[in-house]
Order: sequence, then C-alpha cells, then structure tokens
Amino acid sequence: MSTAFILLLGTSLVFDFLNGFHDSSNIVATPIASRALSPRKILLLAAVAHFAGPFLFGVAVAETIGTGLTDPANVTMPVIVAAMMSAVIWNIITWWLGIPSSSSHALIGGLVGAVIVSSGIDAVNPRGLIKVTTALFLSPVLGMIVGYLLMNLTLFFVRGAKPSINGFFKTSQLFTATGLALSHGANDAQKTMGIVTLGLMVEGVIPEFVVPTWVIFASASMIALGTGFGGWSLIKTLGFRIYKIRPVHGFVSQISGAAIIMGAAVMGAPVSTTQVMSSSIMGTGVAERASKVHWKVGTELLVAWVLTIPISAILSIILYWPFVWLIA
Repeated sequence: MSTAFILLLGTSLVFDFLNGFHDSSNIVATPIASRALSPRKILLLAAVAHFAGPFLFGVAVAETIGTGLTDPANVTMPVIVAAMMSAVIWNIITWWLGIPSSSSHALIGGLVGAVIVSSGIDAVNPRGLIKVTTALFLSPVLGMIVGYLLMNLTLFFVRGAKPSINGFFKTSQLFTATGLALSHGANDAQKTMGIVTLGLMVEGVIPEFVVPTWVIFASASMIALGTGFGGWSLIKTLGFRIYKIRPVHGFVSQISGAAIIMGAAVMGAPVSTTQVMSSSIMGTGVAERASKVHWKVGTELLVAWVLTIPISAILSIILYWPFVWLIA
C-alpha cells in the first residue's frame, strides 16, 4: 500500500473516532439528563453497541458513499484525502464550539467539493446526490413527526399513572439506548468503511467495491472508541439546553431516533444521527408543550446543519491542491 493510502486510512480512522466522540451525545444525552443511567455505564454500553452495529446490519450505506455519489473512475487519492480531512476539521471546530453538527453532512460535502474541483460538476452522480441529500434533509423532519406522535401516544396510554411509572421509563432506556447505539454504529461507521474501500479500489488493491472484513473491524473499533470517550460539551447541549428532559422524553426520543436511523441504514441512506435525535427530542417536547422547548438552541442547530455541507465542500476544495502536490 502506498504512502497516500496510509494517509487516507489514518485520516479516515481519525474521522471515525471523532464521529463516535462527536455523536455519542446523540446516544447518551437523554439517559444522562433524565438520570436513567450513569454517564460511565451508558457510554460503555453505547461503545459496545456501536462496535456490534456494523457487523449486524450490512454495508448498504458504505456502498452509497463509495459508489453512489460519483463513479469511482472519477476519484483519485487526493480527492478522498481532501474530503476526509475537511470533514475532520469541521468536526473539530463544531466540537470545540459545542455545536452538534452532522458528520454525514461534512463527509458528503467534502467528497462532492473535491470531486467537482478535480473532475468537474458532471462527475457527480445526480441520482446519488439526490438520494443522499433527500435522506439527510427528510430524516430530521421524520424525527420531529415521529417523536411528536409517539409522545402523544405514550401520554395517552399512561394517563392517570402513578409517579412510579418513571421507574419503567428509566429502566427501559437501557434497551432503547442500546437499540439507538446499534443503529448509529450501523449507519455512521459505514461512511468510513465506504471511503476506505473506495481508496482500496483507487489503489488497485481490490477490483470492485467489496468491503473487506478488516475494514469493517477497524471502522467499528474506532467509532466505538470515540463513543467511549464522549463529547461532553455536545452532551450538555442535547441533554440540558433544549429543555428539561424527564425519563419519558428519553424513552420516546430514543425509540423514534432508533427506528428512523436503523431504517435508513438498511436502505443504504446515510443520515445524520445528530439531526434525527435533536429533532426527535424537540418533537417529544412539543407534544407535551411547545413553549417548553428552547427554540433558540434549535435555531443554532439548524444554522450549523445548513452551513456544514457548503463549508466542508469549500474546505475540501482548498485542501485538494496541496494534497495533489504532496501525493503526486
């Protein structure tokens, strides 16, 4: 393997670690905020589930990332490295600012930007781009709707229940958080798998897009490791700044988010766990009382989501030329 591929592999694994570190807030924020589980226990549980997810639910998302956005013939090593590096830089910036942005948006924006500057806009597959962007922008809307409807349904069934019902919601989050972590691992680790496998094709190591087992293992390990460390500034944003989360909110939002993210993983649609969970939490709060949601926080999240794709695309365009010089 060339030095260029080793650079790509290292950058991809760093991105995968940051993805787990960055997005662990989506999994653990509500159990921590609702006092369902201790931070140490929920982070360990989430890390184990993240590792298992990529092995259990196939590689459909990896194939979308690797071959759906552009023909691999249009992809060079500088393109892939610039895309990954731009996503890493944006993840670090948003983590530093405590903004739960989307790693998926950052990676896709970086890849599209680098492909365009390398081979022109015609090198981007319109159908693949429409599929990816539709999934990215539709999934938070579904998160809000499903969270709202499921919360109303839950409140209907537990009407008149004693305060002890909170014990059920706390205990149940052990299972809902596990399901959410499995879905996140299945969807997000595959993005790194897709990029690394694409790099192997560019190197000529493999003749067609088939994800090797070692790539699955490495990607699963790094996202699990990142999750175990936890991004605490982001956990505080999702768990404490949107509204005061109680056990029922954690229970409902986790079921809503897990259902959407897992469905997307099976269909090969890369979605943003941050978007889905943030909107699910908001939808759950709105069902109880719209005024309880701190909409200013929601506006901050929306601005970050809108900016991520163009900024990461611009970053990858800037980084592309230095990598052409270094890798050539």
